Amino acid sequence: MVLENDRYTYRVTWSEEDGEYVGLCVEFPSLSWLAGTPEEALQGIRQVVADVVADMQANGEDVPEPIATRKFSGKFLVRIPPEQHRKLALEAAEAGVSLNRLASAKLSQ
Repeated sequence: MVLENDRYTYRVTWSEEDGEYVGLCVEFPSLSWLAGTPEEALQGIRQVVADVVADMQANGEDVPEPIATRKFSGKFLVRIPPEQHRKLALEAAEAGVSLNRLASAKLSQ
């Protein structure tokens, strides 16, 4: 079985420990597939994900939404130590920008 409209996020990387390529899916971090070539690793993990999604649907479980189709607001809250907050606020003031703009610039580096 193959998923129709498969929009999950896949990665294939070399596993030195296993001596093979490993296929991974971001939305299903507990799943993986080992294979001798990158193409086989991708094909294998996509099949495993398709099987797991089918099983979840058959059991009435919630299936993870693909990251690619999620809507993001552009906002998130980050907690940092007060001294780090003070340091960043000072840096932003000295640069003549908002703390938000400074943090955004640092995150995009």
